[in-house]
Amino acid sequence: MDASQATPTLKARGLTFGYGGEAVQIDVSFEVKQGSIFAIMGESGCGKSTLLKVLIGLLRPSAGTLHFGAQDYWSMEDPTREAFGKRIGVLFQGGALWSSMTVAENVALPLQMFTGLSPASINALVQLKLSLVGLDSGRTSMPADLSGGMRQRAGLARAMSLDPEILFLDEPSAGLDPIAAKRFDDLILELRDGFGVTVVMVSHELASLFGICDDGIFLDAQSRSVIARGAPTMLRDRCDNVTVHAFMTREKPNADAINVAERTP
Repeated sequence: MDASQATPTLKARGLTFGYGGEAVQIDVSFEVKQGSIFAIMGESGCGKSTLLKVLIGLLRPSAGTLHFGAQDYWSMEDPTREAFGKRIGVLFQGGALWSSMTVAENVALPLQMFTGLSPASINALVQLKLSLVGLDSGRTSMPADLSGGMRQRAGLARAMSLDPEILFLDEPSAGLDPIAAKRFDDLILELRDGFGVTVVMVSHELASLFGICDDGIFLDAQSRSVIARGAPTMLRDRCDNVTVHAFMTREKPNADAINVAERTP
C-alpha cells in the first residue's frame, strides 16, 4: 500500500517529553499517514519507548501537541481521552499477557471492559481475532506455555480486539528467531492491507524496518532531537548522517567522519 498521498492520521508538533523535569527529547514533530507502517528508530536510550508512551497516553508531554485526525489528544478532558483510547491498540514488549489468564481470556478482557457485548458475542470475536493471528488452537493455553512468537501473536490479537484505527507496537520482533520475526512481519502487513489499520512501530530490528516500514523518524540521544526522517530503506541508502548510517548499516562510524560531523553547524 502506498500511503504517501494519504491524509495524516496522527500529527505531532513540538513534543518535548521526559521524566522528573529532565527532557529525553525536545521539539519532536512528525506526521503518520493513514495506512502507513511508521517506524520510530534510534539507538538504545534515545527515547523511542518514551515517545510511544506519549503517543498512547501514558505520559503527558511537557510541551507540544498531538492530534489524532482533528482532535488534540492532550487537550481533551480525561473522560473523553480515555474513551478515545478505545480507538488505538497497543502491543507491548514480549506481549505483556496476563500470566494468570488463558490466551482467550486475555483477548476477551478489552471486550469485557469496554463493550456491552454478550458473552457469546465476545467468545465469537475472540475466536475471530485468534484466527487472524493463527492461534485458533491456542485459546486455552496459558502464556507460560507459549513460544515467544506465539505470545507476540496473542498480544497482537488482544491489541486488535476493539478493531483499532492505529496499532502501536513496541519492539514486536525483539527476542524472536529470524523465521518467527519474518512471520510476525508478514502478519503485520496482512493486518494493514486487510483492515486498513495504521501501524506505528518502535524497533531496532533492521530486517523488520527494511521489510515492512514505509516511513519513520530517527531519534538521537545526544542532541535529543529528530535527526532524520523517511523510509528506513531511504535512510540506509541516502542519509549521510554518521549516526543514522552506523545504525542502519551496523557499521562502526569512522572517527574522522564523526569529527567532521561534530564541527558541521
